[in-house]
Amino acid sequence: MQAPKPTPELDDATLAFAEQVFDCARKGDSDRLGELLAQGLPANLRNHAGDSLLMLASYHGHVDTVRLLLQHGADPQLRNARGQTPLAGAAFKGDLPMIRLLLEHGADVEGASPDGRTALMIAAMFNRSEIVEFLIAQGADPHACDAGGATALAAAAMMGATDTQALLARLTG
Repeated sequence: MQAPKPTPELDDATLAFAEQVFDCARKGDSDRLGELLAQGLPANLRNHAGDSLLMLASYHGHVDTVRLLLQHGADPQLRNARGQTPLAGAAFKGDLPMIRLLLEHGADVEGASPDGRTALMIAAMFNRSEIVEFLIAQGADPHACDAGGATALAAAAMMGATDTQALLARLTG
């Protein structure tokens, strides 16, 4: 379900309310979101960019809010308009507790964006060794290639991520 777009039928109050809901996710306001979810707010509500409440809460590091959304049926695989998953966002941010939570609730460790990048590749690119090790232990394929043919090791090398480059060379060599 997409967030409302400005149309003649939607008044300013409705649009302001929608923005407040997305701000609750960004800020980790679990109490307010919990009230709204209990009243029937869809857990998979998305904004104009396709970012779900879960995507926003996970990207901003709000573990309790993400847990609440997941308990209300939020889909950990719901991609935004750019094809990115909450898991990829957490890998980019370097948030291992968030990655654990998302995987525990069904996120696909191999879920790739349209360009073929996986959370493992993103973690490798940004030198997140602990996350690289964890994702591989959870079944992420270090030999998977993105649309350009680059593996996590190649992505790490291209970005100058020396720690993850050495780790992946050791694990895949």
